[in-house]
Amino acid sequence: MLLVLDPYHVLQVTPDAEPEVIQAAYRALARKYHPDMGGSDLQMAKLNAAWETVSDRGGRARYDREQRAAKAEQTAQTESHAVHERPPAPTGSPPRRSPRARPGTVLDFGRYAGLSLGDLAIDDPDYLEWLERTPIGHRLRPEIEALLARSRPTTSPPERPRSRFSRRR
Repeated sequence: MLLVLDPYHVLQVTPDAEPEVIQAAYRALARKYHPDMGGSDLQMAKLNAAWETVSDRGGRARYDREQRAAKAEQTAQTESHAVHERPPAPTGSPPRRSPRARPGTVLDFGRYAGLSLGDLAIDDPDYLEWLERTPIGHRLRPEIEALLARSRPTTSPPERPRSRFSRRR
């Protein structure tokens, strides 16, 4: 008999699925993975072992009980070790920050995550104009308008090429 790690995963059903649903899933997958239909012997063996585990009520109940006991034991071990272990060090890189660190709301999304709106008012004002028009930027609209008003020159500079984020008013 082939050892099945998680028959519910193999059968592509949830652990609380009705027996009829499990049977229908087994039949559909058997048609798909049967060696005569282009599947492999290994796929069909895994499918048959999963079906054997959960096909009758007794076997399914036994498997579910063993899984709950194993999960409870693992949780108990984790809780007993958690008191003595240090929390893991963060593995991700810190958010990107501008060396200038201008004031303003710091974005936590998109390609400018980690930069403040003040930084973007200098570095990419066209992006701020675009952000102001999007649904995610609506909550930032008053701050963006104030920053853009301060960063716009009072005299008209030579026309610069439009970026894909710009909207001339």
